[in-house]
Order: sequence, then C-alpha cells, then structure tokens
Amino acid sequence: MSAPPAPLRRTGVILAGGRARRMQGRDKGLLPYRGRPLIAHAVARLRPQVDQLFINAARNRPAYERFGQPLVADRPAGFLGPLAGVCGALHRAPPGALVCAPCDCPQLHPQLASRLLAALAGAEAQIAVAVADGRMQPVFAAFRTELAGALEAFLQEGGRKVDTFYARHACREVAFDHPECFRNINTPEELAG
Repeated sequence: MSAPPAPLRRTGVILAGGRARRMQGRDKGLLPYRGRPLIAHAVARLRPQVDQLFINAARNRPAYERFGQPLVADRPAGFLGPLAGVCGALHRAPPGALVCAPCDCPQLHPQLASRLLAALAGAEAQIAVAVADGRMQPVFAAFRTELAGALEAFLQEGGRKVDTFYARHACREVAFDHPECFRNINTPEELAG
C-alpha cells in the first residue's frame, strides 16, 4: 500500500495590484472598511490559512509593507490583470501550491485554502477555483506552482482572461455554501455599507 501524498506547501497571495477604476482609481486595499484598511481584513483572514503570505501590490508599496508580509510585483509588469499578480507570486513561492484571493473581500472564507488545496492534493488538477451561488469566483483559486512558466508564457502572448487560462489546464471547481464570503467591495457605496 502506498503512502498518501505529502501535503502541498501552502503559500498565499492577496491581489492588491489593480487600478480600481470603479473606486475612481483609489487604491482599494488601503481604503478603510469598518475601521481598518481592506488589506488588513484580507491579511487577517488568509494569513492563518497558509505557511507564507505575499501581498501583490503595483503601487503604494511602502504603505503595503506596513502589513508585515513580503511584497511581490506583477510579472510581467504593466497592470495586465490579476493573472500577472498570480504569476509574480508563483515565481516567488516555494514548490507546492499558491492560494490567491483579492484584497477587497473582507469576509474571506475561513476554509478557503484548505478546501481548494484538498481539490489539488492527490488529483490531476493543476488549478482549483471556488464556486459560490452557482458562479465561478475566478480570483479565489489555488494553483500548483509548476504553472509559473505556463502562466508567464500565456501573459507574454497577450492572454489576459482568467477563464481562458483555466480552460487550458486541469481545473477543478470547488463549491462553497456561503456566497457572502466572496462578496467584493467594488464601489464607494459598497465600501460605506
């Protein structure tokens, strides 16, 4: 009888590198929500779920450094979307798996990492992505770190769409029962709510 596969090393990344157009360009991760910056909520929720946590920030890097996690840049640089942040983190992560979540989700599911990584462990899957309320939540995902080169090539070729990249690889969907855990803060009205 063979031994079960060793658990994947868990690295996390919080994606805070966007332009935040619906927030009039203000850096969403640094905006206050219920008394703390949005990034503080994300760090508090994801850090206990992983062995190591990165913050992907494309601007205001000194402000993000105050949250005590190593920063990673987009790869390649240039505001190419969330996959560039994932790519930067995949290149820095040790072998294993990378769990990503956006900075603007203050109610991040407490079992996001364990549920996504369980879908990768011992399976043929290279990517596991959350599904809530019947909808894929594409930036709540886990990636095997060996996808770093494939993702960089996809981005260098002009690829940007998350679902297109997922379709090229063995991707498993993981259903979650609490859609509120995936609610993003995208507008000033939602921030005030």
